[in-house]
Amino acid sequence: MTNTELLTRADVLRHRRTPFVLATVVHAERPTSAKPGDSALVLPDGTIEGFVGGTCAETMVQMQGLRVLQTGESLLLRITPTAGSGPEGAREPGEGLVTVANPCLSGGTLDIFLEANLPPALAHVYGHAPIARALLDVGRILGLDARPASPGEQLPPDLDVVVIATHGRDEEPVLLEAARAGVPYIGLVASPKRGAAVLAGLDLTEEQRVRVHTPAGLDIGARTPAEIALSVYAEIIALRPQKARAARPGTDTAAPQAVAEVVDPVCGMTVAITPATLSLDRAGTTVYFCGPGCQHAFADDPSRYAHA
Repeated sequence: MTNTELLTRADVLRHRRTPFVLATVVHAERPTSAKPGDSALVLPDGTIEGFVGGTCAETMVQMQGLRVLQTGESLLLRITPTAGSGPEGAREPGEGLVTVANPCLSGGTLDIFLEANLPPALAHVYGHAPIARALLDVGRILGLDARPASPGEQLPPDLDVVVIATHGRDEEPVLLEAARAGVPYIGLVASPKRGAAVLAGLDLTEEQRVRVHTPAGLDIGARTPAEIALSVYAEIIALRPQKARAARPGTDTAAPQAVAEVVDPVCGMTVAITPATLSLDRAGTTVYFCGPGCQHAFADDPSRYAHA
């Protein structure tokens, strides 16, 4: 896969709102098979598309890439045979730099930048009046994926925000659907009296009801459509830490799951458990490996690695 093909593939993933990590080799010390400029994509299922080095480098990029998808924080990964004791090496004092030991016989050092590419928060705005238009404009300025929506449209599973500014039209069906779908933030633009009356008439559980905010937005004395939109997004930003910790019912898009990790009994490298991870069944236990070399060594003489 050429770099042009890789970037085209990255654009497709962004369009589909699929999170990924772009791994780019920025420094190489021989002997290494990768060279500066080589790059690859790490997908949520652990798939790697592209080239950033041999088996050991690819396994480490996969592991750290999945961690980056979990945290959302980019980092510089240094793979070197002189990374101290232990299979995982040590985290450097400098923030954003992780050093891991390379157990492969080839040696060499690679510095690989792992850039998190997470889809922006997805917001659906209902309505056509000035406040709704301002919600779309301000949301996009803030970096959200703010889209106009209409009642009856199917809600995507990764929807983060629903704001209803229809001024009394078709509010209840949208509120019910969004609340029952587990959308983290639901805002109804209305007066305190009307908003309370609408909310009281909805057949919702208490857990669903607390996600509905009406009047939507913080009380900052907003008057104009743009100011009202600003107050709504200010409330969304203020609530973001709590909402990020709340798992969406029936989905895995709100709270990233911890990466399942095991140690290769042959080389001692920590590997991520993915559908593509090499493995063998041994006495009812699944043993995972960083690459075919370790898998073959274990298969030839399992008793040699019984201590692991």
